[in-house]
Amino acid sequence: MVKTNIENLRIGLVSISDRASAGIYQDQGLPALQDWFGQALTSPWEMVTRLIPDERAAIEQALIALVDEEQCHLVITTGGTGPSRRDVTPEATLAVATKEMPGFGEQMRQISLQFVPTAILSRQVAVIRETAEHAALILNLPGQPKSIKETLEGLKDADGKQQVAGIFAAVPYCIDLIGGPYIETDDAVCKVFRPKNALRAKNPA
Repeated sequence: MVKTNIENLRIGLVSISDRASAGIYQDQGLPALQDWFGQALTSPWEMVTRLIPDERAAIEQALIALVDEEQCHLVITTGGTGPSRRDVTPEATLAVATKEMPGFGEQMRQISLQFVPTAILSRQVAVIRETAEHAALILNLPGQPKSIKETLEGLKDADGKQQVAGIFAAVPYCIDLIGGPYIETDDAVCKVFRPKNALRAKNPA
């Protein structure tokens, strides 16, 4: 198993947009991700952010730097996952990957299909990138704040009962398996799942 000597969870957040990176309009992806993680995580974490255009080379460079140099355990992109010619985030993500994790993309589309039939046009992927000393999970998310929240925490009914699982429920155990820090969350926002033999006693608030 790949080990890391960084105790805090390091999250790389990458917003991919030609217009936002050029200052034409205010980026929404990074603030939405920062807000969600601020509410969801109860264990120590820190973040590194990037705002870049829809250029495959720039995306690949950002992902490599966040994993190999910044030593992020989790890297999340927003934007650039549709079928248009400028949408190249999945290609860039796959190009830097060691392993593909197709279940994440499948579940993201399942969540979005609860709202719109055009969810099948989304090409979001998830991968692991490994070096000799470090590994990270890279996830492509949608660009809209509402969709980001739904994708991460899933769908709940009026009583708060989970109807469709969000993808973040599986992220902490994935990070465990690739040698990252133990992630804890606020169950009211997102209850994570681990096998019984992987559970630790919760840290006191």
